[in-house]
Amino acid sequence: MAIERTFSMIKPDATKRNLTGAITKVFEESGLRVVASKRVWMSKREAEGFYAVHKERPFFGELVESMTAGPTIVQVLEGEGAILKNREIMGATNPAQAAEGTIRKQFALSIGENSVHGSDAPETAAQEIAYWFAETEIVG
Repeated sequence: MAIERTFSMIKPDATKRNLTGAITKVFEESGLRVVASKRVWMSKREAEGFYAVHKERPFFGELVESMTAGPTIVQVLEGEGAILKNREIMGATNPAQAAEGTIRKQFALSIGENSVHGSDAPETAAQEIAYWFAETEIVG
């Protein structure tokens, strides 16, 4: 498997509970490196733009509201098969269905407050990384 980069986000429900370090530690102990990271408080416009793919879904308004409710950590992770590895580390969206040891099993409060987001494909990773980071901010 090749070294690749993926986008990762620690959501407001987790930053409010001071879980930034604990979640990042899980990524790092699983073999992923943080090559870019910053704390942002999304504006409504930023959240709507980032989640535009979900604009027509019934949960869009609630999603935007929850993502603008507090600070978020946006990150670029790098490693062997980083996209798939990140998805495995995060676990199922529904924490009740997430495997033991995954971030969502350990830290998520609900399907809506599931603590983390990660890219699902190389194209998505490239778009999401570019949304939050200039190339010069990624120092791997």
